[in-house]
Amino acid sequence: MFYFGVDYYPEHWPEERWPEDARLMAEAGFNVVRLAEFAWSKLEPRQGEYDFAWLDRAIALLHERGIRVILGTPTASPPPWLMAGHPDIFRVGEDGRRVTFGNRREYCPNHPVYHEYTRHIVTRMAAHYADHPAVIGWQIDNELGDRCYCPLCARAFQDWLRRRYGSLDVLNQRWGTTFWSHVYTDWEQIPLPLATGGSPNPGLALDFFRFSSDSTVAYQQLQVDILRQRCPRHVITHNFMGFRYDRINYFDLARPLDVVAWDNYPRTQWAMQAGVDPSQMALAADTMRGLKGRNFWVMEQQAGSGGWEIVSVPPRPGELRLWAYQAIAHGADAILFFRWRTARWGTEQYWHGLLDHDGHPGRRYQEIKGMGAEIRRVGEHIAGAVVKAAVAIILSYDSRFAFQVQANNPEFNYPEHLQQIYRAFHCRHVPLDIVAPDAGLSNYRLVVAPALHIVSEAIAENLKRFVQAGGVLVVTPRSGVKDESNTVVNERLPGLLARLCGVQVEEYDSLPPGASRPLAFAVPELTAVGSPRARVWCDILSPAGAEVVARYGSDYYAGKAAITRHRFGKGWAVYVGTVGDAPLYEALAGWLLGLAGVSPCLGAPREVEVTERWQGQQRLLFLLNHSEQEQTVALDGHYTDMLSGARAPTGSLALAPRDIRVLMSIP
Repeated sequence: MFYFGVDYYPEHWPEERWPEDARLMAEAGFNVVRLAEFAWSKLEPRQGEYDFAWLDRAIALLHERGIRVILGTPTASPPPWLMAGHPDIFRVGEDGRRVTFGNRREYCPNHPVYHEYTRHIVTRMAAHYADHPAVIGWQIDNELGDRCYCPLCARAFQDWLRRRYGSLDVLNQRWGTTFWSHVYTDWEQIPLPLATGGSPNPGLALDFFRFSSDSTVAYQQLQVDILRQRCPRHVITHNFMGFRYDRINYFDLARPLDVVAWDNYPRTQWAMQAGVDPSQMALAADTMRGLKGRNFWVMEQQAGSGGWEIVSVPPRPGELRLWAYQAIAHGADAILFFRWRTARWGTEQYWHGLLDHDGHPGRRYQEIKGMGAEIRRVGEHIAGAVVKAAVAIILSYDSRFAFQVQANNPEFNYPEHLQQIYRAFHCRHVPLDIVAPDAGLSNYRLVVAPALHIVSEAIAENLKRFVQAGGVLVVTPRSGVKDESNTVVNERLPGLLARLCGVQVEEYDSLPPGASRPLAFAVPELTAVGSPRARVWCDILSPAGAEVVARYGSDYYAGKAAITRHRFGKGWAVYVGTVGDAPLYEALAGWLLGLAGVSPCLGAPREVEVTERWQGQQRLLFLLNHSEQEQTVALDGHYTDMLSGARAPTGSLALAPRDIRVLMSIP
């Protein structure tokens, strides 16, 4: 089933309004709502006193309209009575200061008292709703995240290190604690990397980030275990925050869940832009799909202007539908809009829902109501259809955490580097998967490993197997620099990847802000390309069996190799030794696709996003016009327009501004 719905807070509104909300939701075509993820103080107004009656009545009204329910465990926002009684539960920030009551997610994920209260509320909710016919699943907490630096976490971190390393001798050796006389003789001497402590040992800082991620994963598991036991038929998920969130290893967080859900906000107060980069939303969706290698849900899809203190630029007519279909095109089997009605009070007064503060349905509601009618017609054909990608990009949380410790260059940004590379393939209408460094790669023809800073022997062997079997691997600068302890390797860079890439880094140049170096291509397929430039970082390469693809055009390393390719087994390893600009990545993307024998879904203008899902042997083609002008797309076969039911034009079709098409291939 394709789930189409909304996030609803009946506790914010008079109960006499609830029937009208249920009616309007049903008329919009909604078949699911999320409830209660911020309702702990309503569900347990005083310690040990539970009140589910109001929630039962709200669910009953929705159920009468054929609407199912996903319940949120309310642990993201503990009630005042709990925090007032146990102030040491409050999380401590990197600056060493405890947060205070008034926001959300104020808790320490390792606190045993908070674990105890979590068990109580989750167990009581699970027991009450385990057999309710309307309830289909659970969302654990809400947007898990934030690192805690409290004394309890300090002790837990020391215990985590003891389990990881076994002895202080091993830890001291791995971290190189002889530097600055930091040799530890007792586990309790090991500090947290507080911002007040200057620049921490890179090994200590990386391990603390891993520990913090593991702590959140363990806290989620506490709730998963309760729900698995009490509600074995229900789906268990959590609402992730897309590609940009960087405090948790999302591959680990996703592992015990039935399905990944995420919150999709293309335009908020924190990015007051008029335009939206479609590749950013596409990368987020592909990352969420990649966490478990399967389709995902969108638990919060933008429904209006997003903002707390500031009202962001409102979605233009057609954008809400366009953004929702983009998520569907990348693998969504559920879309829930956040939120139903804009709150009249609290921090999110300006985070607009489908209805404004007055509760009257307007333009945004009507747009989504129209989409609801479309989903009723095509949802069952889309649900379960899969994305098949021949190209993958490796996302390494170890490397991402390591760059949080040491950026290497003030202009280097790991997620933006990955985004730049993704964008070059996305604009060529090539489906991509986002995978972990240890993922199986045999289904791909081309794999890109951006700035794979931390490389273990197992990861190196995984990449070698892929290339040896005929794959094309792309490695970018600052790869293979560190081992698993965040220690620089004792060999020529790129370390464990040097033999695979057939190259050595002679030296490197960290460029000042705004500086660049010209690049000259040296292979026939690329010599006609314009004038791309190297920025931020320049690895000066010495080929050791590799062929030169591009050379630097200025500075003391003019004429030296900047990009190489190396035949390894049946495949190719390409080393891109610089952080380039958009023209460089776009030129390389076309060349690499040719090298790997990968074709785009369809030839189309850049303004039109093209992607596909497969229902068995049936191809579903999604065309999304992100521009404000009509666009024409040439088709490569015969299709049915799924939304209209008519046969699509032969040859080409016109897409109105911000319009979409979902086409099904005709055999």
